[in-house]
Amino acid sequence: MRKYLNTLFVTTQGAYLSKEGETIAVKIEQKIRLRIPIHTLAGIVCFGAVSCSPYLMGFCSENDVSISFLTKYGRFLAMVKGPVSGNVLLRRKQFRMADCKKTSAQMAGFILTGKLANCRTVLERSLRDHKDKMDKETVKKVAGRLLIYIQKELQKDDLDRLRGIEGDAAHQYFRVFNQLILAQEKTFSFSGRNRRPPTDRINCLLSFVYTLLVHDVRSGLESVGLDPSVGFLHRDRPGRPGLALDMMEEFRPFLADRLVLSMINRN
Repeated sequence: MRKYLNTLFVTTQGAYLSKEGETIAVKIEQKIRLRIPIHTLAGIVCFGAVSCSPYLMGFCSENDVSISFLTKYGRFLAMVKGPVSGNVLLRRKQFRMADCKKTSAQMAGFILTGKLANCRTVLERSLRDHKDKMDKETVKKVAGRLLIYIQKELQKDDLDRLRGIEGDAAHQYFRVFNQLILAQEKTFSFSGRNRRPPTDRINCLLSFVYTLLVHDVRSGLESVGLDPSVGFLHRDRPGRPGLALDMMEEFRPFLADRLVLSMINRN
């Protein structure tokens, strides 16, 4: 188990979380191994066979601390969350904006501009620091293509076209992602993005970190009263947090992708 910033990650199988006064107690094999004051947390993420007492769930809900349950391998299962906060007028405004195709396209353009700019930054940083260890011309070509998309294509009002641009940009970005892996190439070979389920180690790492990221983004949206299920780029689908997926797009490259690359390249 680890506490990073304001999120507690519990990975020890068989751990039991309970309420003790104004703190959260983590028991392993009937012994308390950790106590954390509730006011220092915004979320708890439990992996695998980790259980929580009903009193703790209520305590966390009252203090606006979300509890997420994932499988041992990082697949999202469920979340315990208190009453929705914020202004109902804010959510109604969000729904009206999402129903307007022009507004949705504008919002999607903003989201994709941030995402592609950060993808390009990841590529250019690798070129600056490790240009002798990769096919720099291929990586430069992809970075240039992303720049063209940012400057000329993302101002369209056609949502379907924007999704097509995002799909091609993601394909180009992940086409050279293997060039950014500078250590343990045999163990962590990468031939393209895949999921549900991921079929290689790097895709497993990416999907796992994306799951943690969407947890924090979803909690942040709920804390200000927005509905995480109603997005602009990602349209409504039962069980899918569309707005959370929209908002995390900009953070994927420099938070999730860079983290995965750093863990591999630094052994």
